[in-house]
Amino acid sequence: MIRVAGAAALLLSVAATVRPTVFMQTGGGLWEVSRSNGGRRTVCLPDPVALAQYEHLRSNCSRDLVRNLQSRAEIHYTCGGGAFGQSTVELITPRSLRIETQGISANAPFHYVLQARRLGNC
Repeated sequence: MIRVAGAAALLLSVAATVRPTVFMQTGGGLWEVSRSNGGRRTVCLPDPVALAQYEHLRSNCSRDLVRNLQSRAEIHYTCGGGAFGQSTVELITPRSLRIETQGISANAPFHYVLQARRLGNC
């Protein structure tokens, strides 16, 4: 029984370090991010996986890959100060992503949908 638990823990650890397939099909650069409430922002990201933690974009967070499909990924993340979130990222095209995200930020809940479009290099 202990061996099974140890193997399961190792498997989860390995899965958490795998890069989501969705982000292997796109690249870093200048991204235009539109929120479901109408707000729009342009950000330069060397690695677009940061979009999965958009609410905590500039925070140092640990990420766990929960589901990794060809065009969809689910990522849970935890940041300092009790902040956390979960995002479902869907690849529309190599230059376009849909991100549904929710969690806790500044001790308050958040939930919104983002459309992210790669504009080019920074």
